[in-house]
Amino acid sequence: MHIDVIMLQPLVALLFGILILILPRLLNYLIAIYLILVGLTGLFPHLFTTSAV
Repeated sequence: MHIDVIMLQPLVALLFGILILILPRLLNYLIAIYLILVGLTGLFPHLFTTSAV
């Protein structure tokens, strides 16, 4: 199964949304983690893709 970044982002957003509903105090940490991951995928897209050579 191949997981692309475009497919992963909605799953992470859904998971974070559920966690925020259960534990609202996690909001700051979850948003920070999400923004860091999205920033890293924007700056270094080649790290998160696999190329079949």
